Amino acid sequence: MPLKIQGRLLERQLRCRALQSPLAGVSDRIFRNLVRRWAPDALLFTEMVNATSLELGHGRLKMDGLQEETGPIGVQLFDHHPDAMADAARRAADAGAFLIDINMGCPVRKIARKGGGSGLIRDPDLACRIVEKVVAAVGLPVTVKTRLGWCSEHNAIGVEAAVNWCRRLEDAGARMLTLHGRTREQRFSGTADWNAIAAVKAALRIPVIANGDVNSPEEALRCLRITGADGVMVGRGSMGAPWLVGQIDAALSGLPIPTTPAPLDRLVLAKEQLLALIEARGDHGLLIARKHMSWTCTGFPGASQFRQQLMRAPTPAAALDLLDQQMQRIQ
Repeated sequence: MPLKIQGRLLERQLRCRALQSPLAGVSDRIFRNLVRRWAPDALLFTEMVNATSLELGHGRLKMDGLQEETGPIGVQLFDHHPDAMADAARRAADAGAFLIDINMGCPVRKIARKGGGSGLIRDPDLACRIVEKVVAAVGLPVTVKTRLGWCSEHNAIGVEAAVNWCRRLEDAGARMLTLHGRTREQRFSGTADWNAIAAVKAALRIPVIANGDVNSPEEALRCLRITGADGVMVGRGSMGAPWLVGQIDAALSGLPIPTTPAPLDRLVLAKEQLLALIEARGDHGLLIARKHMSWTCTGFPGASQFRQQLMRAPTPAAALDLLDQQMQRIQ
């Protein structure tokens, strides 16, 4: 059954209950195209876009070509200025966004300390004004990605605070909530609290997407059993594994799960991604590709040493030669 997300003027429907998280420096169009091979109907996101920077002309590259995306693509915005967020939302809608997502969960200090990302958890009045402004600015659904709270409170009071926080976002006009089961203080340490997500889901009327520690089809199924959430969002587990969202989608749909690519196929994928980045960004594409190659090129004898060689490759041609040589060894 499609997941319905109601906007002020437009309703959106998702056929896939596995979502790909926006990942700074990772989820560019090239990465999204890879994810869509396994999950063509999944809701994917641009990298986070700074609303104020967008007004100054920066960050527009992240929203280029949205209308050419073959599946639903959300634009995630962050900032602490309501008017700038509203203007950025209008720009994103005009560019072809499927929906607008507001980041209220990023734990990075330079973002949070300025009042953006998870910093908004400490100022719920401002957070709600931002949601209201963005909702009034666009007819698309406006959603929020956030965390359980600012500081760790593993008790009933902490869960109650998380429920109250999320209710306020719903009342302000958020039409779907993605909830990471950690606080800002935890960042990515410890274990995501899926029981707290369950409490929030039970208290809200809008769809809730569970996020945190969803790194396999089995974990996704267990997460939904515990949380009762409407779907799951895959984050860091997809780095170097663009097939993961598709595997989880298949598991949630009761379909055969696609096999994880063999080492040779991963090398082929790494080469393809490197070539695409070189075509898009020139020699700088190698610098971007390094992290992807370090995540993807695994599962064969000597993989660690091979990745070290790749990271030291001085030119794109040298990196491509290394990949070709390793593929010949494995064949």
